Amino acid sequence: MSFENDKYSVEKDPYEWCLRQSKILKAITPQMNLQMRNHKILTQIPGELKHAVKCRCNQNFTLDHIANILQDVRKRTNIGKHNPYKSSGFKEKQPFRLQFKDKPRERVEEVAKKVIIVTTVAQQTTMPKTVQRQRKKSMILRKAQRRNSQQRIVTQTLLEMSSENNLMKRKTQEKDS
Repeated sequence: MSFENDKYSVEKDPYEWCLRQSKILKAITPQMNLQMRNHKILTQIPGELKHAVKCRCNQNFTLDHIANILQDVRKRTNIGKHNPYKSSGFKEKQPFRLQFKDKPRERVEEVAKKVIIVTTVAQQTTMPKTVQRQRKKSMILRKAQRRNSQQRIVTQTLLEMSSENNLMKRKTQEKDS
């Protein structure tokens, strides 16, 4: 198997493929340095996989880096995988139909009648101003009552705590004397 014909695919084990490619290059051109060899191996990776590896590599990458990145891309992404569920034939396109041409247009008078009906119904459902004011006043009163009751509870608990503290002080004073 020659170096040029052995392109990487997702089905191949990345560690074995990288090692095999490195050995082939070493046998063909022993004078080639390691960095040039790694770049040459990178050229054997097709399209999107090559881009994914280049994006994840730093400038001084080794054969281990390439294999690890290929393994990572293979596990975590769908790059290079073929979808077995894709249809083999092309779909017949349906002719484009404009939706609004099929619908009959309403006349301006009918639309105006609908608007008038909606506004009169909305006006009937609104409350008179006096009722709105009364509701607002009662809501404000309820909020004030809640605040007052909460303040009473806080003051009662503070008084209870202070009385308990006073009792404790008296008991300690009685024990001391």
